Amino acid sequence: MSAAARSGEAAGLMDRMYRHQRHIYDASRKFYLLGRDGMIAALDPPLGGSVLEIGCGTGRNLIKLAQTYPNAVCYGLDVSEEMLVTARRNVERAGLSHRITLAQADATAFDPQVLFGLGGFDRIVISYALSMIPPWQGVVAQALRTLAPDGSLHIVDFGDQAGLPGPFKAVLNRWLTLFHVTPRPDLGETLDALARAEGVRARTTRLYRGYAVHAVAERGVA
Repeated sequence: MSAAARSGEAAGLMDRMYRHQRHIYDASRKFYLLGRDGMIAALDPPLGGSVLEIGCGTGRNLIKLAQTYPNAVCYGLDVSEEMLVTARRNVERAGLSHRITLAQADATAFDPQVLFGLGGFDRIVISYALSMIPPWQGVVAQALRTLAPDGSLHIVDFGDQAGLPGPFKAVLNRWLTLFHVTPRPDLGETLDALARAEGVRARTTRLYRGYAVHAVAERGVA
């Protein structure tokens, strides 16, 4: 299957999944997508810097980013046009259309120059998207390639769950499977390997007894 066909298949799956869910997505996900706001609070983009969210969904994180960092310019991409319909509406309602630009794209093979007229980004965030993308390693690799010279990649997603009680872990994973979500227990190791190949320093922190993981890769850090 060609890259274009895989991208179209992924877009179709996400559109079918979120055609109705997108209307209640933010209200329901706030209870279990833990660590998102902490990641945003730690971004510290440079004055006038660019921030990209890969898998931006309804635009919830982008709106919070733009409100938290009023001197930053924000960009978002998602493979699902259904989600982007909601994101555009939410961004407009927040009065942030002049500071947030959205585009539909495959996260494994997007061209920042074509989409946004930029060569790279000062900050890139990926929030609970890698666990829904089968070729997730390609997403991380592409994100690292599109970092600005002093840029950093910030990821929060489901973790290895090592410290969670067995019954809770079993119920959690059965529930996640219903939404095509697969935790990536080797996220830290994979990020380390990909970061080394790009000359980037990476670190990973387990949150909430392994329920979630927060990973950061920084270019230009000795």
